[in-house]
Amino acid sequence: MSAVTKNSSDNLREIIKQEYKKCIISPAYFLTKYCYIQHPIKGKLLFNLYDYQKDSISQFEEKDYNIVLKGRQIGISTLVAGYALWLLLFHEDKNILVIATKQETAKNLVTKVRYMHSNLPVWLRGNCTTDNKLSLQFSNGSQIKAVARSKDAGRSEALSLLILDEAAFIDDAEVIWTAASSTLSTGGKAILLSTPNGVGNFFHKMWLHAQEGSNNFNPILLDWKVHPERDQAWRDRQTEILGEAQAAQEHDASFIFSGNTVIKPEIIEFYRNTYLEEPKSKQGFDNNLWIWEYPEANRSYVLAGDVARGDGEDYSAFHIIDIEKSTQVAEYKGKLTPKEFGNLMVATATMYNDALLICDNSSIGHTSIQQVIDRQYKNLFYMSKDLQVVDVAHQHTNRYYREEKSMVPGFSISARTRPLIISKLDEYMRDNSFIIRSIRTITELETFIWKNGRAESLSGYNDDLVMSLCIGLWVRDTALRLRQEQIELTKKSLDLTYSSYMPLTSRDRKEDSYQMQVGDSVEDIRWLLG
Repeated sequence: MSAVTKNSSDNLREIIKQEYKKCIISPAYFLTKYCYIQHPIKGKLLFNLYDYQKDSISQFEEKDYNIVLKGRQIGISTLVAGYALWLLLFHEDKNILVIATKQETAKNLVTKVRYMHSNLPVWLRGNCTTDNKLSLQFSNGSQIKAVARSKDAGRSEALSLLILDEAAFIDDAEVIWTAASSTLSTGGKAILLSTPNGVGNFFHKMWLHAQEGSNNFNPILLDWKVHPERDQAWRDRQTEILGEAQAAQEHDASFIFSGNTVIKPEIIEFYRNTYLEEPKSKQGFDNNLWIWEYPEANRSYVLAGDVARGDGEDYSAFHIIDIEKSTQVAEYKGKLTPKEFGNLMVATATMYNDALLICDNSSIGHTSIQQVIDRQYKNLFYMSKDLQVVDVAHQHTNRYYREEKSMVPGFSISARTRPLIISKLDEYMRDNSFIIRSIRTITELETFIWKNGRAESLSGYNDDLVMSLCIGLWVRDTALRLRQEQIELTKKSLDLTYSSYMPLTSRDRKEDSYQMQVGDSVEDIRWLLG
């Protein structure tokens, strides 16, 4: 061998060595530089990753558990196959399991792995010891296997990576996940990926919990907008072909367009895309009091709450609403006892300038309300016991009207008031006249559906934030508005007719000048002035 040939050979070996190191370090580099894919239109081509694919694969590396909500033809299944191949080639004893709705679907991902591997340069290929339609195994001990869904799928496996492909369409996915996830306890990873398939299924629940941060999954949303080769004209053509609802589900990665939500899906999507923001702080022992705006002097607020036992599936929840700006400024959702919840409402309402405190007075709610009363909170909401409607003129804790008008503390959700307050929420959201900032509230709205003519949460979900918001908005728009109108009328009336009333001690407007004789009682009318 000549010196020139030897030097060239040495240089080539060094180049290959350096390239191999780069591939070990970066799966994105490995896929972009050396992996080929079968494009449905363009045929065989190098897997040149888009930015969103590079970002996704970085998250696969950084996070152990990832859940991917995707539109059709985004290339994420191919990306997961490429990531699986990278794990198999450059790591020893990796065990990857693919579970899908049926064997054919699971096999497709293994087929993509096989195609990429077979088209690699010789120096990058692994020594394949088993190669069939459903599995690949390499001499380094790493393997990938595909199986159809079953309740025992993955139960006896010691997994390095579990892939649930089209997870929203897998029956018994929750049972499968429970069985298979226990095998990841030694440090394995999981990727759940799917297009949406309505609300209420396992994938939908896991996605919502991931967004709320209440499980270990990292949410990755990949709708049609992330693809650089697609524009609004492309999206409009999909609507012409599929119809708006189907196009939204297939390409916008929208769960709710396949459901029967009380609030129209497009309105919920608008709110999700327009107003959602992270709270400025998360407070309380459970970090479940979320705050977007701190109280400002001279502003008026409402606290509207819905009470749960604290030991079941439901949550106790309340909203703080800025009355003038019509904005959600704070929110709580957690599992407290009714007494603890009453204490939290008093503390929070006091902080927000002694906000008008409205709490549902169901059997459980009475315990919370009694705690508010025992704490002598001065701005508690009352409504008529007989009519089950608000006495808008005298809704506050005024002794005379409370006793004489048979008013009870709290808000009564009845067959009469429930449709009214839900309709009020719908009105506010259709008019875009109230700002909702919380992902927790929006996710409840996505599962707040019509069921046999009744608006309620989908089975297995909650509507505590929705109902407390309904109460707050209805009171804001009816009782408070009408009371303010009455105050203005009363002020004018007092100015016009003041001289016809005889104060008990003086005709001058001093401390006792707004006391009036009402029957056999003396009534202080200053509360009417707000």
